[in-house]
Amino acid sequence: MKNIKKVIIIIILNILLILQTNIFAYEIEEETDYIWLQQEIENVSANPISEPNLNSRYAIVLDRDSKAVLYGKDENKRVPMASTTKIMTAIVLLENLGLNNNLTLDTQVEVCKEAGAIGGSRLGLKTGDKVTVNNLLYGLMLCSGNDAAIQIAVSIGGSVEGFANLMNKKAQDLGLENTHFVTPHGLDEPEHYTTAYELALIADYALNNEKIAEVVKTKTYTVTINGYSKAINNTNELLGYLNGVNGVKTGFTNGAGRCLVTSVNRNGFNIITVVLGADTKRFRTKDSISLIEYTYSNYELVNLEEIINKKFNEWRKNNENRINVYKGKNDNVKIKLENYNHKIYPIKKDNIKDINVEIKDIQMNFEAPVNTNTKVGKLVLKVCNKEIMDIEILTNKNIGRKNIKNYILECLGNIMT
Repeated sequence: MKNIKKVIIIIILNILLILQTNIFAYEIEEETDYIWLQQEIENVSANPISEPNLNSRYAIVLDRDSKAVLYGKDENKRVPMASTTKIMTAIVLLENLGLNNNLTLDTQVEVCKEAGAIGGSRLGLKTGDKVTVNNLLYGLMLCSGNDAAIQIAVSIGGSVEGFANLMNKKAQDLGLENTHFVTPHGLDEPEHYTTAYELALIADYALNNEKIAEVVKTKTYTVTINGYSKAINNTNELLGYLNGVNGVKTGFTNGAGRCLVTSVNRNGFNIITVVLGADTKRFRTKDSISLIEYTYSNYELVNLEEIINKKFNEWRKNNENRINVYKGKNDNVKIKLENYNHKIYPIKKDNIKDINVEIKDIQMNFEAPVNTNTKVGKLVLKVCNKEIMDIEILTNKNIGRKNIKNYILECLGNIMT
């Protein structure tokens, strides 16, 4: 009798543990109030803000083209990121298909026990189910399936631990110093973390993959499990409702709070916003809308190339012929600017008038030989005294050193004249 009671107690405790885990540790998306959402979008659009006031503890707006941070709130602090982890899971999946395995997107895999048993947000897989890798990817990114994440990890990395190693290797390759992965789904673990800034970089990298970009902008999709069709919906509440939104991923755990990574493109102005640690789904939604509308209301893409070239050509016209090359076969130095990226740059509208270009640290005298691309000085572009670009000024061709023959010909030329 005592043994039976012990067994019953153990069973009850295990059930309670499972329930507690499912309630507090996993992402379970609540329904979106789309009437409220539409009203919030209209309210923010009609009343542009000069500075966001966020509930989210960590946030960022990243310009995708220049990688400039347009807004930040504790964006470099290490924090848990819940299911936004799955952005990296998708990257590692697609970049490792066919490497040391025979998998393609069309390959059908059998669902393992670990994937079939996990709780929280799910695609709905059971142990032994047959499903393609492509359907796992959609289940991962649309309905945030933890079961899909586990199966991807096992299929690609051999185990959750093996897949986490691949995730961390990719983070290293991307130069992320404050990101570390333990799982493919993002459930709370002490050593599973990133920052709002580095998560934005991960999302930016992911969107360069055409398949990921296609998946995350999909509102609904029909997967096939064991030959049966099942419709799934994207948990990203802004997709299809806010102008320009084309991804990326939601997230929630007790430790991470409500999280949302959003990509937006309006007339070629591409940004990524990240909010982490919001108290409720409404707060994460409202904060994301605020960041997006704040950015497009307050920033403008400026053609810096025109400004830079105008200043450089004016300076070159007045100063190029003053650069001397001692003992050079040719003292006619030609200069150029090094190639530079981000010729179109987002600048606050109020600050456009404060764009300033300086030519500095110029070396006017050289001794031959002088090679092509020898540094002459630099051009610095500032906005409100903050340096935005530092572009080297370089020589445009080789200038060799004079030899005896050159000196003789030079003397003869002087005599003849």
